[in-house]
Amino acid sequence: MKKAMVLGASGGMGQAIVRELVNKEIEVVAFARNEAKLQTIFGHDDRVILCPGDAQNKYELQKELHDIDVIFHALNVPYSQWEQKLEKIMTNVVELAEEQNIKLAIVDNIYAYGEGNGKKISEDYPKQPHTKKGKIRLRLEEIVKNSDVSALFAHFPDFYGPGAENSMLHYFFASVRQDKTAIFIGNQKVKREYIYTPDGAKAIITLAQHPDAYGQHWNIPATDVISGKEIIELVRESERFTKKVFTVKKELISFLGLFYKDMKEVVEMLYLTEDPVVLSGEKYEKHIGTLPRTPYREGIKQTLSYYKGE
Repeated sequence: MKKAMVLGASGGMGQAIVRELVNKEIEVVAFARNEAKLQTIFGHDDRVILCPGDAQNKYELQKELHDIDVIFHALNVPYSQWEQKLEKIMTNVVELAEEQNIKLAIVDNIYAYGEGNGKKISEDYPKQPHTKKGKIRLRLEEIVKNSDVSALFAHFPDFYGPGAENSMLHYFFASVRQDKTAIFIGNQKVKREYIYTPDGAKAIITLAQHPDAYGQHWNIPATDVISGKEIIELVRESERFTKKVFTVKKELISFLGLFYKDMKEVVEMLYLTEDPVVLSGEKYEKHIGTLPRTPYREGIKQTLSYYKGE
């Protein structure tokens, strides 16, 4: 791989993928809708080609596609826009990849797996999504499968890390940054996974460099499971954070959903905060190698440093 494009380069995982590609001295095109945000994040780095545009517009998507070996599809939109936009975007990406013989490495989540079974989920776990968003993710898979494009799917748990602002932990970290009373979404006692975005970026780029990884799904677990209480304690230790932390439960988010579309869409995914889906990385480690696993203590420290602008 000599040159790659990252869709959704201004998002948490997209930023991490761009930075890791640059570290590997791979030429990279950073695509995102918000030109100002692209400039803020990557404008200082002449190794990154900035490409602002709307992926719903096929012409804007193909402007910088020449000589691209792999497209990393890390682009997402607010929950309330999933039905209107995600299938159109995936169709455009797949068609262009087919036309220009470009490989696809797709950043995916765990929604299509539906509910867990109390064990670590492998790639052959039946996909029986019971939520609207899980069914949408499954339809996106079908768009890829029904094409001739060479693609791989990397399934990740919820993100945290520098720039990962569309995640449940973001609200907590943002309050800590401001030294304000904080909120934690979901049951603080339940242990679940949060993947550090630089780890996820390393894993999917490694997959993209393995020819045999294409045509397959790959689960990328976090370092380990961790409870909200443990996360809060790590933050209190490292940041000397002493403010109160309140738990935000389904009832409150449902109420807020009466006024905010995106908050309404969060409600159906809260089952993951009570009955988490935990991924198995056995397939990756058997066929690809050791998974990147940054300890939560270090990952949280680096994330909070980012929030503080350090």
